[in-house]
Amino acid sequence: MLTANEAFRKFKSRLELNEREQRNASARHTEVRDFLNTKFEVVRSFLTGSYARHTKTKPLKDIDIFFELKEDEKHYRSKSPSVVIGDFYEALVKKYGNDAVRKQSRSVGVDFGVVINADDNTDYRVVSIDVVPAFAAGNDYEIPDDDSGRWIKTNPEIHASKATAAHQAFSNEWKGLVRMAKYWNNNARHGEKPVKPSFLIEVMALQCLYGDWQGRFDYEIQGFLSTLADRIFDEWPDPAGLGPAISDGMDATRKRRARELLMAASSDATIAINLARRGRNGEALRAWRALFGPKFPLS
Repeated sequence: MLTANEAFRKFKSRLELNEREQRNASARHTEVRDFLNTKFEVVRSFLTGSYARHTKTKPLKDIDIFFELKEDEKHYRSKSPSVVIGDFYEALVKKYGNDAVRKQSRSVGVDFGVVINADDNTDYRVVSIDVVPAFAAGNDYEIPDDDSGRWIKTNPEIHASKATAAHQAFSNEWKGLVRMAKYWNNNARHGEKPVKPSFLIEVMALQCLYGDWQGRFDYEIQGFLSTLADRIFDEWPDPAGLGPAISDGMDATRKRRARELLMAASSDATIAINLARRGRNGEALRAWRALFGPKFPLS
């Protein structure tokens, strides 16, 4: 039977993208990029977000693509963010249909109609992609934010470099633990996503996963969940120091609910650790699976 650490190693591996998933992701984002390059004047398009930072968990959803627009498209910058979001939406509807495309605050989402089975498998296929219109602003970017009605600054390269630095400082285990926490956050058992956006987990991890890696996934994840619960009411600024606080996406009611669920998760992790300590390893693994979901292995 697997030990807890062996199970967590296998769990970590299951959350990483394999070659087939990477090929499908590449085909899908290339398809979207090639199409939108015919509809808008684009300087370049590039992958951003958790997929580009290697903190994306499974099922593979919402791969972010930035479209840096040329000066010829600068007229959008003087208009409401809803205009460029609307035009990207209309363009994508022509290719993928109304049912597959959705407007979001800062992007347009394309759903590929992939079914996620009970084991969180998608036959190695990407579920959806998010398209983000952007303009260069010096070394940074401006993107539309329809919720606030403003264009906001961001810099995904800074986000990526901070994630890489945190990963290296934590014995190259940081990204794996972030993926595990995000997978917990997506667990259908909640009936909701407790921490939203999921990027907030990553931002909090920049401070909450610190010190030296101790070699025990069970203790690290229990401590991480506990710290997330303790600090969910803190303000968490944009790591690039440009846009609004990442924690602004949750109001006080959502934060209270997230804290309750994070505290319960930390308690469940403690129970699983104690089961293993008492030699009840099979029960411990089942407790971890109940906490995380079907990707956590029992054997």
